[in-house]
Amino acid sequence: MKICMIGAGYVGLVSAACFSDFGWKVTCVDKDEERVADLKRGVIPIYEPGLDDLVARNVAAGRMLFSSSLPDAVKAADVVFLAVGTPIRRGDGYADLTYVFEAVEELAPHVDTGVVITTKSTVPVGTSREIERRLKVLRPDVDFAVCSNPEFLREGSAIRDFTHPDRVLVGCDSGRGRQVMERLYEPLALRKAPIVFVSRESAELAKYAANAFLAMKVTFINEVADLCESVGADVGEVANAVAPDGRIGSKFLHAGPGYGGSCFPKDVTALIRTAREAKAPLSLIEQVEKVNTERKIAMATRIEEAAGGSVRTKTIAVLGVTFKPNTDDMREAPSLVILPMLQARGATIRACDPQGRSKGEELLPGVAWFSSALETAEDADVLVVLTEWNEFRAVDLKQLRKVMRGDALVDLRNVYAPSLAEAAGFTYRGVGRAGKARTIDI
Repeated sequence: MKICMIGAGYVGLVSAACFSDFGWKVTCVDKDEERVADLKRGVIPIYEPGLDDLVARNVAAGRMLFSSSLPDAVKAADVVFLAVGTPIRRGDGYADLTYVFEAVEELAPHVDTGVVITTKSTVPVGTSREIERRLKVLRPDVDFAVCSNPEFLREGSAIRDFTHPDRVLVGCDSGRGRQVMERLYEPLALRKAPIVFVSRESAELAKYAANAFLAMKVTFINEVADLCESVGADVGEVANAVAPDGRIGSKFLHAGPGYGGSCFPKDVTALIRTAREAKAPLSLIEQVEKVNTERKIAMATRIEEAAGGSVRTKTIAVLGVTFKPNTDDMREAPSLVILPMLQARGATIRACDPQGRSKGEELLPGVAWFSSALETAEDADVLVVLTEWNEFRAVDLKQLRKVMRGDALVDLRNVYAPSLAEAAGFTYRGVGRAGKARTIDI
């Protein structure tokens, strides 16, 4: 089977590499000629554990190709995937489908009868049907199918998520489309991965619903964490107590400074917009978005409190700026809200991140960057953990405290045990960890 993957961004590149590892021949097409040239040289433009080796192996085997020329790749393909960006549109919060429809117009002259056009990008309900309508206008002479195949990849574990999925979701309204998609995912079906076929509208909505639910789960545990601090409970203990319930589960129950990344903020906003337009508003999800925005602001205030009520003339050492570990993705990261707020209040920021510096230097002007936690902490008044990279877990807290001027440690990811931090000389504050219980009238 031959695949054309339009878009060599995160989703397109990971998906193309994994499909080629199944044995399919994949041509990854991107308009960015510099990116294509880098990929041909083996330079991977994103950080994802294991991706560089996976790409190199399949390029060497001749199963994975890169090109900036669309016609030949489309003509040869059994399946053409659309894996282009769908950012939030400025002004109304709706998903911007400009790149999707541009790709459709560009591929239309080159498709042959029998091809299956499939969206990998996260798109609003009705997009697949609109793609089909446009293609029929552009190429009434061609018999084709349009499917929806949303991805459920977590940055930092995307390859495993693709090769060992909870499910593969395919929205398909034609027999030809279903036949091709079944063949495409046969290697996963042989591993007993569930291949779920639904209507195209259901598949498109399911992607947004899944991300909104997970964003709600993160927001829920963050609010529970605030309650824990007020009543003397520990959010970790609470999460561990409820997680074994099969109806709840343990994932996304880790309290922190709020969700970020390329998916949750964008998809929550787009789903809210879709629901409003359909006159079926999702008030619960609207509140999730509001609470998450407010939480990032509250975390800046929490750091200020740890600094004695003001960060003016204070130095803040920050460990981690990416929205999560094992990625270089800075999109909607809490650091992009928290650190500029601290700077505006007079703080000097020192930071380190194993993968976030290259993008962080542009997005966080005025921040001083260092290569290790120890260098970052030198002469700092407050130490803040914003991203739970594994290498930060193993640092010598006594050494950190020794090089610092102050003793405040604000652990927004609950990386360190409070007792160990305090034994190292820190005044410790985590998230949702047991504080002084207050008396409640019952």
